[in-house]
Amino acid sequence: MNRYPLWKYLVILVVTLIGLLYALPNLFGEAPAVQVSAGRATVRVDTGTLTQVEQALTAQGVPPSLVAFEGTSVKARFETTDQQLKARDALEKALNPDPANPAYVVALNLVPRTPAWLAGLGASPMYLGLDLRGGVHFMLQVDMKAALQQRADGLASDLRSALREKNVRHGGISRNGQTVELRARDAQTMEAIKGVIADQFADLQAVETPEGSEYKVVASLKPEAARRVQEQAIKQNITTLHNRINELGVAEPVIQQQGTDRIVVQLPGVQDTAKAKDILGRTATLELRLVDESTEGQAAERGTTAVPFGSERYLERDGRAVIVKREVLLTGENLTDAQAGFDDTQQPAVHLTLDAKGSRIFRDVTRENIGKRMAIILFEKGKGEVVTAPVIRGEIGGGRVQISGAMTSVEANDTALLLRAGSLAAPMEIIEERTIGPSLGADNIAKGFNSVVWGFAVIVLFMCIYYMLFGVFSSLALGLNLILLVAVLSMLQATLTLPGIAAMALALGMAIDSNVLINERVREELRNGSSPQSAINAGYEHAWGTILDSNITTLIAGVALLAFGSGPVRGFAVVHCIGILTSMFSSVVFSRGLVNLWYGRQKKLKSVSIGTVWRPEGGHNEVAKADGS
Repeated sequence: MNRYPLWKYLVILVVTLIGLLYALPNLFGEAPAVQVSAGRATVRVDTGTLTQVEQALTAQGVPPSLVAFEGTSVKARFETTDQQLKARDALEKALNPDPANPAYVVALNLVPRTPAWLAGLGASPMYLGLDLRGGVHFMLQVDMKAALQQRADGLASDLRSALREKNVRHGGISRNGQTVELRARDAQTMEAIKGVIADQFADLQAVETPEGSEYKVVASLKPEAARRVQEQAIKQNITTLHNRINELGVAEPVIQQQGTDRIVVQLPGVQDTAKAKDILGRTATLELRLVDESTEGQAAERGTTAVPFGSERYLERDGRAVIVKREVLLTGENLTDAQAGFDDTQQPAVHLTLDAKGSRIFRDVTRENIGKRMAIILFEKGKGEVVTAPVIRGEIGGGRVQISGAMTSVEANDTALLLRAGSLAAPMEIIEERTIGPSLGADNIAKGFNSVVWGFAVIVLFMCIYYMLFGVFSSLALGLNLILLVAVLSMLQATLTLPGIAAMALALGMAIDSNVLINERVREELRNGSSPQSAINAGYEHAWGTILDSNITTLIAGVALLAFGSGPVRGFAVVHCIGILTSMFSSVVFSRGLVNLWYGRQKKLKSVSIGTVWRPEGGHNEVAKADGS
């Protein structure tokens, strides 16, 4: 009756071992570290950078406990914060000899102390939120006025091209704030301008006003179009920030919109606020220019003469100079997509997709400059670098552009990622900055840990006194529930915050409630005169329906918090929902397994250790004791 088949015990054993394995990394804590990542898109971080880091630290007498290459960065781990600060200074001097033009970002960070064998199994500690780990909090104000002005600049250029195609001779186009002003010499021209705007520019509304002997048409964005521009600016800035913050190696950064024009950025574990600001402020833009292939330009490339007037000098990745004309043909604003791939010779390449305006310009430029070189320049922090300078073999239409050359597959992917992220859609300003030190985070962890431990201890003490051996079984099930909860959070790499710790303490109370229902149901069956074996079986069977109903209703509330909540509420809901699911396994399956293992093989069971069985109907009260008493 009360016996599990072998496979159920094996399932319980496997689940318990997996829970212990993936919960274990959370016991090792974090160590101070220095992280080295690329300071420019054209700089590569690889095993060669790892060797440079090791040599620089050895030369300065700062021995790291571990140096590892992880993804796109090198992390050096140390035992103390003093070693961490010395290592940061040493690496800054070694890797960035020119402080005004740093090639690498050297930032302070925290890394887990998880042993290599655990990390090899994919076991990692939970991510900790800003309130537990410490870090920095930024509030960014997006300049929506600038976003609308940039949109107006683009519309002015598009209007100029559209009117040229329609052979409409206007008296000039200029941007005035967030509006575009077009002048016409007569009413007929004015009507033609208004017709072009109505046919091709659905986002614009035009108002004509006489101006002396001429006419002026003022085009402005419709309210709904202006709102779309602002929403798109926020979304693009958030996407760009995500891509930039990846360079800091921040685990689970929080980047979310607040209000209509603000973005909140939280970087747990980041100690170097200056580097965080530097990363947030990075810009990356793309420009296409023709190479100056005149005699003076070629001589300037060789370094024999000065750069001719109207041209500029930029360097390729290998250090060779390229003289390009000042005139910008296309910018990154004309890009709609960038994907890494391969060219016709199966060499890594980046495939660009241009918008309608960019496609038209690129088709005209390639048709008029066959046999000449075109340079693709990537600008970061005001400094440009030539990614590639291919020869134009023929007219290229359709809005598809290919960048190929001496690049690896990794470089092609990185370049495509950077171009997709682009620059910020609108400037941002940091209006609020808060730093939470690691000591405050450690204090929060200690208090949260104490609340869970003391709550667990009091529950265990009560259960063991009140339900005796069944209380011990319930306590073991409660312990497994806590282990499974931590393990699942670690496996999902969820972020634990203070509200999450509160949800963890609440989950303990809800988990033990299921065992209280089971124990009381077993007592009820014993009061009704059932045999111990029958009482155990009926208690678990009858309590299961009640446990399932109560947990489902609570889970529905948790899912609602998860779906509609944000920030701390969402952090609470994640732990809450996972705790409900793990408690249903531990409270019912695991505790039943322990009971079956202890009592199930006893054929002539006369009593069970479940505390006092009260008989209010006038019979004597009994204490159901363990076998042999």
